[in-house]
Amino acid sequence: MRDPKEILKKIRRLELRTRRLVNAGFAGQYHSVFKGRGMNFEEVREYAAGDEIRSIDWNVTARMNTPYVKKFTEERELTVMLVVDVSASGTFGSVELSKRELAAEVASILAFSAINNNDKVGLLLFSDDVELFIPPKKGRLHTLRLIREMLYFEPKGRGTNMAGALDYLNRVINRRAVLFLISDFITPDFSKALTVSSRRHDVVAMPVSDPGESGFPDVGIITLEDAETGQQIDINTGSKSVRRGLADLEEVRRKSLARLFRSRRVDIVPLSTTEDYLLPLRAFFEQRERRLAA
Repeated sequence: MRDPKEILKKIRRLELRTRRLVNAGFAGQYHSVFKGRGMNFEEVREYAAGDEIRSIDWNVTARMNTPYVKKFTEERELTVMLVVDVSASGTFGSVELSKRELAAEVASILAFSAINNNDKVGLLLFSDDVELFIPPKKGRLHTLRLIREMLYFEPKGRGTNMAGALDYLNRVINRRAVLFLISDFITPDFSKALTVSSRRHDVVAMPVSDPGESGFPDVGIITLEDAETGQQIDINTGSKSVRRGLADLEEVRRKSLARLFRSRRVDIVPLSTTEDYLLPLRAFFEQRERRLAA
């Protein structure tokens, strides 16, 4: 059983780290690239030089015998859903961070960015089934609960079913939301569910990888075990063709995923346990800003 004090310390360290990053600029970038649901009517006021002619309220203008315009403000509040893979393959990590720990850290940045912009944040943890759903809410304490669950939740399942997770969200989230899919996407076909989700929501895919899963050193014959199924296989890493074949298989899978996301107009933010995740996050925000400005 984990020590509650150690859990609190780790959550607090992660909160401080991610809050510093958010305050250093991510919250502002987040605000600029994610739009609200529309425009809210605020008031009617007298026409002033430079006002858009199309904003004139003709009913009020006729009644007051002087031009009046409608004033609108952007409705900023968003619903953000963090959809995080907690399958057994997420425990793998050939360096300091496992894929699941990396996912939790990136998701924390997104959660605090959302909270800083007065948005609601929810969480869905999934393996081969939906393990946990926390409805979107606001507030620091709510965000800390999400972080705790992402770090320490113990799933019942070991496999990955992205289609099931998306189908569940398509049923329970009725209003348009921003969905961050954080997973290694080692999963059966989920293209149909993704098609539905991408039409209803703003979907951002964040594939998490570790180079140790496809790049093997020459250490002779080793036994590999699938963390999700328990199946084992012996491979000869001393063979260049075997090592190249494994790397090629992973490259084919990665390119297939990229084609799927592009075909559904889903943005991709690639994450690796061996690289600084700030670089792809910033690149994503900057690319999206340019696209919105075009």
